Amino acid sequence: MSKYPDATLSRRERQIMDVVYRLGRATASEVIRELPDERHPSTVRTQLRVLEEKGHLKREEKGLRYVYLPATPPSRARQSALRHVVDTFFEGSAEKVLSTLIGRRGAELTDGELDRLAGIIEEARKKGRS
Repeated sequence: MSKYPDATLSRRERQIMDVVYRLGRATASEVIRELPDERHPSTVRTQLRVLEEKGHLKREEKGLRYVYLPATPPSRARQSALRHVVDTFFEGSAEKVLSTLIGRRGAELTDGELDRLAGIIEEARKKGRS
């Protein structure tokens, strides 16, 4: 297992990770049952092993079965995935991300949501000055 998870995941690997994060821990049979489309058990088991090798999953033996768990907490996985999206699609710019979100959803944001966003920005501004 590598020290740092590989950020690149295939569509099926992302689906498997979604299942494991949602369930918290899962056997291969549970993952197979939860996947959205046609899946072959041996292929899913192979992909679980690959995700373990990439550092995304860890496994525990429970009787004759392996139980898979996320290797990183959801908060860290979200942060890593978001960093990848920001770097890939927004040239590393948080400003471009925020303007895209607000530009698209601006009319849908409540005054409370806008106030909370303004508070987050103000907090970041204060941290930058200290």
